[in-house]
Amino acid sequence: MQKAMKRLGIRQEEIDAEEVVIKTPYKDLVIKNPHVSRVNMMGQETFQVVGDVIESGKNGETGLNEDDVATVMGQTGCTKEEAVVALGQSSGNLAEAILKLQKNNS
Repeated sequence: MQKAMKRLGIRQEEIDAEEVVIKTPYKDLVIKNPHVSRVNMMGQETFQVVGDVIESGKNGETGLNEDDVATVMGQTGCTKEEAVVALGQSSGNLAEAILKLQKNNS
């Protein structure tokens, strides 16, 4: 596959990233645990990013109910960041976020 891509003038490089932030005028998208690939195709560079996405307001707000975040932290013993990620992945569903974190910690 790599040889075929090279013949077509496509180069791919994996980037060891810890976090990716996309800033928009109204909010930031923070991607935790990212898997980042840089692809160069005939001089045009593109990036592919896969990971856990957290949307936050410009002042650092997560857009999630702070009581829900506190409940998840209290029920699972996780950090605020882990609670925010779990709630983001479960579209704010409190029970699903708690179960996900409890499953990951067992």
